[in-house]
Amino acid sequence: MSARLPVRVLRVSDARKTSSDVLEGIRRTAPPQHCGWCGRRLEQQEVTKGRRRRYCGQSCRQRAYERRAAVQRSGLPEDSVVLSDSELSALQDKLFQLRCAAEDVVTAADDGATADELRRMAQELAHSARDLEQLR
Repeated sequence: MSARLPVRVLRVSDARKTSSDVLEGIRRTAPPQHCGWCGRRLEQQEVTKGRRRRYCGQSCRQRAYERRAAVQRSGLPEDSVVLSDSELSALQDKLFQLRCAAEDVVTAADDGATADELRRMAQELAHSARDLEQLR
């Protein structure tokens, strides 16, 4: 038994269209982008040609350039992260808060909390996670 391959039938009018004409009506939605320096969410732009924005502004672009230049001079790997003691302590505190909030939601669900109470706790958990996203 031979396998049948899918066949696409084109109308004569479709044959003259280029791939960009065919895709023109399809709206692409990209996942939300964040600034490469400060972590703020970048505004969703209409689908345009060219590169997507990486930074929210010129100052963040400049700071990122300065960091890349400093990393190159220091000899550290480019993907390394250098934190001061106070920054590390603050990060650990935020991670602890996030873990505690998640454990609170699990405990409340096990204890039979109402849907409204669970929703409120989940919102607090999401808020803690959003704060943690902003590492810089």
